[in-house]
Amino acid sequence: MTELLPDDIEQLKAILLKLQEENQCKDDAIATLEKKIQTQAEEVIELENKMQLLLEQLNLSKSKRFSAKSEKEPKGTFNEAEQQNALPKLSPKHHKKGRKPLPAELEREVHQHTLNAPYCECCNEALHECGTEVSEELKIIPQKVSVVRHERTKYACRQCEKTQISSKIITAPRPANMIPKSIGSPEAFAAVVTAKYVDALPLYRQVEILKRSDIDLSRGTLANWCVQLGNKVNVIVEAMKMHLLNEKLICADETTVQVLREQDRNAQSKSYMWVYRSGEFVKQPIVIYDYQPSRAGQCVKDFLGDYSGYLLTDGYQAYNGLENVIQAGCLAHVRRKFTDAQKAQPKKKSGRVEKAINFIAKLYGIEQEAKGLSAVERHQLRQQKSKPILDKFHEWLLETQDKILPKSQLGGAVNYAINQWPKLLTYLDDGDISIDNNVTERDIRLFTTGRKNWMFSTSVEGATASANLYSLVMTCRANNINPYYYFVYLFKVLPTRTPQDDLTDLMPWNFPIDEA
Repeated sequence: MTELLPDDIEQLKAILLKLQEENQCKDDAIATLEKKIQTQAEEVIELENKMQLLLEQLNLSKSKRFSAKSEKEPKGTFNEAEQQNALPKLSPKHHKKGRKPLPAELEREVHQHTLNAPYCECCNEALHECGTEVSEELKIIPQKVSVVRHERTKYACRQCEKTQISSKIITAPRPANMIPKSIGSPEAFAAVVTAKYVDALPLYRQVEILKRSDIDLSRGTLANWCVQLGNKVNVIVEAMKMHLLNEKLICADETTVQVLREQDRNAQSKSYMWVYRSGEFVKQPIVIYDYQPSRAGQCVKDFLGDYSGYLLTDGYQAYNGLENVIQAGCLAHVRRKFTDAQKAQPKKKSGRVEKAINFIAKLYGIEQEAKGLSAVERHQLRQQKSKPILDKFHEWLLETQDKILPKSQLGGAVNYAINQWPKLLTYLDDGDISIDNNVTERDIRLFTTGRKNWMFSTSVEGATASANLYSLVMTCRANNINPYYYFVYLFKVLPTRTPQDDLTDLMPWNFPIDEA
């Protein structure tokens, strides 16, 4: 065997080292290529996911724009535009000052006011009639405008005229009015409030309607009526609030308000109208609107105070963290998210969405069976039929959560349902709790029809006054009471009461039907 020389050994070592370096370069190139391929594959997956999310958003947008809607979304911002604090407009010099007399051709309804025992206070002698003080109120009945004429008899004492230096004139008192010295009657106030807060008829349109009867009332006058009336019925709303806080279930929701003149805030800032309501199964439901400048959880705490019971809401975090309150969730919000996912996904990929919607449909089917049952019977039916479906639904949600994109419409719906799950089960514990919060949303939807007629509230006082009037309007509607006749009754009786009086008989649910 030929022995290798040292030079040959060195040469072989060099060749071996070169081969090792070449192999290492090839390995590095292969590793780099594999890493690049993996990166590109991840990018492709990410792009596919983004494309899927964009397609879902496009499909959902098309559905909301062109498809029929079972739940119409409110447009604009909530408002009760009042002009009490608006800057005064300078009237032209040729305009006459003072109130214009009511048209003489209107029908007059004369009310004569006399004293039962017209005797002089100083000498106890009988008084005689010495004239009449006349004032007129505008009375408005739907489709009819007339004038209420108050003739207040004046009395003087014959004896005092003979024996005293001066004689005192006594006038029969005028009936108490919600707005003293106003031209409006309870019927007129009720008509304006009902048209604005029930029929969503803006004040400027009401002004035009009144002009057809030659009644010249400015928009500012009607706005001032609304603000003053809203402020004065606050005692009724506070009494309603006490009743509401004594119930074992309260439903809550909120919507935006824009107030132009709010201290230390821009006109574009969003404020909020919080809505609190009795449960769906209460015989005498109460609806209260509470204006607040923010959407913070402290607003809820301030309203509820030491309330202890159930609170039915959507998934907004501000309702969490309340002491002595048991949270109940809204299944309608869960269904809505899955419905959006169904609209967003292609039909061939909607199997999972259909599965979730079927679970929810079965739960609502059981609620249809529960209609007309007592709370105890409803509770038993839910425990027997709804609970097993909810258990299967929850199991399906957990299994599906790891199989879908978390940022997709379906992923968002699944995650929302899982996060809200403990609250969604609360309605199983008591038959007086609803499966959803639709009853409150329906109340909000009714007054949001006025948003396209007015886009903002001028002042905080106007927003607060409107909240009080909306509270009475919606409570009347919830109790199947005609708001107009209730307001006529309230505006006649409330001025005769003192702050110390019991106002229970003036609650909307106690409204005497024979007054309508």
